[in-house]
Amino acid sequence: MRVPSFTPRVLRRAVVVLATVAAATLPTAIAAAPAHCADHCGGPVVVAPLSTAPPSAGACTSPEPVVCQIRRETPQERVQARDIRMRYLGLIGEMDRVRCAMRAAGAGPEEIARRLVDMRNEAKEITRAGMTPEEVRQLEERNMAKYGNPLGPTADQLYAKYGSWEKVADASTRTSHAVDSELGLEYRPCPCDVAPAA
Repeated sequence: MRVPSFTPRVLRRAVVVLATVAAATLPTAIAAAPAHCADHCGGPVVVAPLSTAPPSAGACTSPEPVVCQIRRETPQERVQARDIRMRYLGLIGEMDRVRCAMRAAGAGPEEIARRLVDMRNEAKEITRAGMTPEEVRQLEERNMAKYGNPLGPTADQLYAKYGSWEKVADASTRTSHAVDSELGLEYRPCPCDVAPAA
């Protein structure tokens, strides 16, 4: 839920601070993770430097509108975009951990999937607090046209699309490789030690 009394600039700064805190605590979380997480999975990893090219004014060849937007940004805006994206990927990592914990506790696939879809929408809302009103408007218009919901598809819409609650859960924690790559990032999920419920 967006708080109207805060300006977009204040909210953007808050998200950047949260991203900095998340980035600072990530190595501790990785050190405490099981052996199968030793290669920095369960969160964002910086794998390439950001582009320092001036904003692109030409036609964008990427099918991803967000990638085109990043290419139109200044190098300083790209740094902010990467900070925001790292925060978002950190929230996706938390979703992966919740999924594993719920499986270990015996939760069924539908319960897990519905929780993850809720968490994904919360992550979007948190992340969008750091974006400009124009960026948020574009994302919300796209989602309204496609799903009738400014945050994206509901759990039931995803189930109708995939026909499996496990696939809904997978879709909820999937990230855009194109966007991550444009910002020099990679998301590495950790597999659960517990087999999925039948």
